[in-house]
Amino acid sequence: MGVGELLLVGVVVLLGLCGVLVPGVPGSWLVWAAVLWWALKDPQPVSWGVLVGATVVLFLSQVVRWALPPRRLRASGATPRMGVYAGVGALLGFVLIPVLGAIPGFMAGIYLHERIRLGRHGEAMASLRTAMRSGGSSVLTELFTCLLIAGAWLGAVIWG
Repeated sequence: MGVGELLLVGVVVLLGLCGVLVPGVPGSWLVWAAVLWWALKDPQPVSWGVLVGATVVLFLSQVVRWALPPRRLRASGATPRMGVYAGVGALLGFVLIPVLGAIPGFMAGIYLHERIRLGRHGEAMASLRTAMRSGGSSVLTELFTCLLIAGAWLGAVIWG
């Protein structure tokens, strides 16, 4: 697989990661489809392993999301800007504290957005709790899954 094709797969993965934060966009399925395309174009044992792992993790994530409360983020006052802060926080956390850092990074992004918007610690914490109860945990589950898949793909491309 050429560099151009790998870059295209990477762009689709990034679009999928962004799509997780945008309601109505099938972000996790875009990430999975990019990995599927990569595995079909570069049929190596490592690429098939990443595809199988991505499929299993995505399925488990869907099961967990069905058990969580439905998304009602708009009703809780969540804005697209909050989604950007949460996404950037999750990505930074994922990189700074490998894998598990996405969880506190996601919540720190929401907290930072609310702290800037509201100006007080107590109100920002209350808003964070409301956002997480209103569907933030569902978004976090999907985003964490997609970050795992993207990390596995990137690791396989670089070291595989």
